[in-house]
Formats: sequence, C-alpha cells, structure tokens
Amino acid sequence: MRIKLDKKWIARLVRLPESGMGYQRVDLRLKDGREVKDVAVFNAEELDLADEFARIGIKDVRLHSN
Repeated sequence: MRIKLDKKWIARLVRLPESGMGYQRVDLRLKDGREVKDVAVFNAEELDLADEFARIGIKDVRLHSN
C-alpha cells in the first residue's frame, strides 16, 4: 500500500541522499514499537508499506544501511 508521509518525515528525507534514482530505502520505527526494515520511499513522499503496518503511526524514519 502506498501512503503519503507527514510533512515532518518528508522534510527529513529530502535532506538525505537517495538510494537510487527517485527513491530511498528506509527503516521505520512504528508507534507500537515494531520496526520495519528496508522499505521504499518514492520522491521522499510516498511510502510503500505492507497493509498490516499502514494504519500504525510512524515514530522514526532513518536510511536503511546494508
């Protein structure tokens, strides 16, 4: 499911390097404490996230490191 990120996450991601042309690979920490690793974000705005996590709020976003 593609979801639009909040403005605060967009502002953070815009300042970070891309993983490839037009996308970033990120790790998410959700408000329920779970972490989701290696998620695609397109144009620093749209997150490609599994449906099971889409309705849970995001607590932190950081670039994925291999």
